[in-house]
This record gives sequence, structure tokens and C-alpha cells, in this order.
Amino acid sequence: MFKHRYYRNNVVTTILLVALVGYCLVMLNLLFFRARHALDMYHYNLIPFATIEQLVIHRDHFSTETWVKNLFGNIILFIPLGIFIPLLNQKFMRVAKFVMLVVVLIFVVECAQMLTYVGRFDVDDIMLNTVGGWIGLVLTRRLCRQVSQSIDTTKGV
Repeated sequence: MFKHRYYRNNVVTTILLVALVGYCLVMLNLLFFRARHALDMYHYNLIPFATIEQLVIHRDHFSTETWVKNLFGNIILFIPLGIFIPLLNQKFMRVAKFVMLVVVLIFVVECAQMLTYVGRFDVDDIMLNTVGGWIGLVLTRRLCRQVSQSIDTTKGV
């Protein structure tokens, strides 16, 4: 099923899949169902850095919770994508392929939020979410490299 996975061990693959499904369910709840107020019209931001700039420049107009959730939450919540996706398919260990996939996935989620009136389409969210996924990818690549070097050392290669 996952012929391009990083780990060839079926138990590890199963654990990764179960964790990915759990992560997706949590994210669906956070992005579409948790404490959402239905909007009466489409809301969107197509200007890069507009929302980020508002949050940074006018920090005193926002609660700390709003500020942290919007800037750091949008990054931290997507770090797991950079772990699960490349481990389940090695093709996505490459930065360009991974970033393209994440941008498309997040674009679809942002469109769905707007079209279902549970959120707004925000290009800044796409950028911050992608940064989160990229951080996860960097951590995953680094860990995989260390594990590989450790295995080579114990084998005496």
C-alpha cells in the first residue's frame, strides 16, 4: 500500500497511519466544528502578510490568546504534516514536492472553510501553515539522518 514509505516495518507504518488519522480528526474538529459561528457571507484575505501585519502592528488591539493562536497556532498545528507525510511517502522528503502538496492541501481546507461559512480564506494562514509543515519536514529529515548514521555506526560501515 505504501511502497514509498520511509520505514519498511508494517508495525511502524500502522502506528503512523493511526496517528495520522487521529491528527486529521483533531484538525477537522479544530478547523470546522469547534466553537465556530456561522458567517453570513464569504470572508477572505488575498493580500500576503495583511493579517500577520495587523496582528503584529496592532498587537495591543488583540488579546494575547488571539495573537498567539493566529500566529503560533497556525504554525505549530501543522508541524505534524511534516512528520507524517514524508514518513509515509519518501517522495515528500524533498522540500519542493512537500511544500507543493502542503500548499494544495491547505488551499483546499481554506476554500472549504470559506465556502461552508465556518471560517475565512486567508492567504496568511496558508503561509503560516506551510511554515509549520516545513518545520516538521526539517525535523523529520534531521531525525532520519541521525537514525541512519546511528545504524551505519553500529553496523561498522
